[in-house]
Amino acid sequence: MVCICYNILMILLGIESSCDETAAAVVENGRHILSNIVSSQIDIHARFGGVVPEVASRQHILSIIPVIDEAIKTARADWSDIEAIAATHGPGLAGSLLVGANTAKAISYARKLPLVGVNHLEAHIYANWLSSREPEFPLLCLIVSGGHTDLILMKNHGDYTLIGKTRDDAAGEAFDKAARILGLSYPGGPAIDKAAKGAKADIKLPRAWLKGTADFSFSGLKTALLRLSEAGLINNIESAAASFQASVVDVLVKKTTNAAVKYGVKQILLSGGVAANSLLRKQMASASPVPVLIPPPGLCTDNAAMVAACGYFRLRLGNVNGIDLDVIPSLSLS
Repeated sequence: MVCICYNILMILLGIESSCDETAAAVVENGRHILSNIVSSQIDIHARFGGVVPEVASRQHILSIIPVIDEAIKTARADWSDIEAIAATHGPGLAGSLLVGANTAKAISYARKLPLVGVNHLEAHIYANWLSSREPEFPLLCLIVSGGHTDLILMKNHGDYTLIGKTRDDAAGEAFDKAARILGLSYPGGPAIDKAAKGAKADIKLPRAWLKGTADFSFSGLKTALLRLSEAGLINNIESAAASFQASVVDVLVKKTTNAAVKYGVKQILLSGGVAANSLLRKQMASASPVPVLIPPPGLCTDNAAMVAACGYFRLRLGNVNGIDLDVIPSLSLS
């Protein structure tokens, strides 16, 4: 039974620091963005070819207060306007999560504001509530990011059933590894998407269908690309990028649309960083038997507006945390 325990009209401050983006946002009523500030660490980690946890957490410490101040200022708000705090407390990098969560707890305690701990994956789903069209239940949510590739059946706010997941590499992780094999830049997803534009996907690469399940697997695809590269059989980087991208997208689209039919959902929601991929957005929209909602690219990657939106709906369900809120790096959604 849903319990509306807080005023429906609320302005929340969201804080996100699960990986390498320090973000803060002010969102009204879970749907209207007043500000959304993101301080990216991509340039810092690019030379390492991936995120270095210790470096990420130290950078969060330097950035968190200036980012929050900018979010309040950009929203043309005052601290007296903020009615609750929502912060990511998992999954993610432990050191990074601690910075955002502890900052949120300090603000909550000092200003006597309700505190809501938010699951990062759930927040990605709620990026879809920040668009002009409100999602309709039941929904099928495809979360595709650097660390996750999950299919979630969402029957209502807070009601999630995991129906499919990756058995090895997540889609975003596979893109990063493929980009490294092809000598492209970090992060790999945008680099492959850019290189693939206008190129022919004419290199034969495998697709792991895992028949009878809604699960995913991209490790074999990555290995196949590596073997071709080691054998000197990749003569055109752009075609290789297009072929790899097509293999990933084909499986994501087919698995998702099949599940949409099986579970009789009203809509499909795309979320997570890989949801910014241009081919995935195009093919999912054209192949789906039901309407597909996809956030703007800027709301697909890690941001705090989605955290605030999620926090709002969790508050409406009566979910409030205390000062003992802890981070859970391996926090699951289902």
